[in-house]
Amino acid sequence: MIATESLSKRYPRVTALDRLTVDITPGVTGLVGANGAGKSTLIKILLGLAPATEGRATVLGRDVASDGPGIRALVGYMPEHDCLPPDVSATEFVVHMARMSGLPPTAARERTADTLRHVGLYEERYRPMGGYSTGMKQRVKLAQALVHDPELVLLDEPTNGLDPAGRDDMLGLIRRVHSDFGISVLVTSHLLGELERTSDHIVVIDGGKLLRASSTSDFTQTTGSLAVEVTDREADLLAALTAAGLRAQGAGHLLMVDIAGDETYDTVRDAVAGLGVGLVRMEQRRHRIAELFADADEDAHSDEDAHSDEGAHSEEDTDTDPHATVPAGTGRTAR
Repeated sequence: MIATESLSKRYPRVTALDRLTVDITPGVTGLVGANGAGKSTLIKILLGLAPATEGRATVLGRDVASDGPGIRALVGYMPEHDCLPPDVSATEFVVHMARMSGLPPTAARERTADTLRHVGLYEERYRPMGGYSTGMKQRVKLAQALVHDPELVLLDEPTNGLDPAGRDDMLGLIRRVHSDFGISVLVTSHLLGELERTSDHIVVIDGGKLLRASSTSDFTQTTGSLAVEVTDREADLLAALTAAGLRAQGAGHLLMVDIAGDETYDTVRDAVAGLGVGLVRMEQRRHRIAELFADADEDAHSDEDAHSDEGAHSEEDTDTDPHATVPAGTGRTAR
């Protein structure tokens, strides 16, 4: 769907993209990075709206440098910022965008009604958008990106400004864009848990550089740790497991136990039973995408410490929050 090769975008004082090479396949792909990592710049280049300094990119087999209009005819785009005219209804606006994409009047009206129904705005479609909530405005922006039935949609921070319930609704709509209509999606976010839940593939960039590109399952693969939660007496259980020869440590209300083999499960079960406490859960732990950034941040700080005497650096713990924000500063970040 999308391919870039040594793609760079440089400004006088900052490098927004730095020799980015990545292939994006059909499905739902999450583009994750801290604010200023180069996500929006990449989308503008892919749409042919901004020229690259060097390198090349193709979208649906078309070169972004020479066929921007052709790409925009086949691609839907949902911008990050609010850009809706307040005195126009959703129906008027989406019909206009459909006509701009080349649909004839009748088809534009029919597609608008269907698309607004899909995003949950059918009953509110004749109201001026100035009276819409943030969530409703985000749905209109999604509708105008879908109305011309594109092969690919680029969604720039689609959950921006939404509360948790609104984020969940938007993420459900994004999944349905692909599952119900077969439209591939590239969605950007700095909220790690959103992309972990929504995407088939993840592309991680920082400071305009590619950190990693892989399937979501590869990012969240199981580890050699067992998460154990009990109703009480965590300290006693920790002592019992250590006495039994297991390596374990407390992690908040959880105990993290290194898996030495299948017998580890039996040992934990017997220790819990011996203490007479309730076992809430025992499961093999999975990485969160946030850990990639925590590890990268730790490595960066360690490297700085090795070459300077400026003292210790604080680290941001994002592992416990499924909507954790990507820590900035693991590379050169465009502002």
